[in-house]
Amino acid sequence: QVQLVESGGGLVEPGGSLTLSCAHSGFALDFYVIGWFRQAPGKEREMVSRLASSDGSIYYLDSVKGRFTISRDGVKNRVYLQLNKLRSEEPDVYYCAARIAPERYYSDDSKYDYWSRETEVTVSS
Repeated sequence: QVQLVESGGGLVEPGGSLTLSCAHSGFALDFYVIGWFRQAPGKEREMVSRLASSDGSIYYLDSVKGRFTISRDGVKNRVYLQLNKLRSEEPDVYYCAARIAPERYYSDDSKYDYWSRETEVTVSS
């Protein structure tokens, strides 16, 4: 049974940092993509970053390049998203998601089969 458990959200001041963690289990193959998504109220979910286990391919949304960093611990089965220089106007609900054995790397959330529960990242002074 595939499970994704996200942790690390919380309250941070503008310009501050947080690290989100996505612990995954139950993958039948060691070939997968983990994506981080976020969503603002009334808006569509957007991909912030993704990482492919096979070749380490990484994607970042333009607005987070240079501020967010995705990384993977293959031993602990965790994928991390380091969020730096957070802005108050950024969406505050984050998810991690997985697609097993992807034929290509997607940014579309409909292509991801497994999802964590949401976690909130509130940026406020």
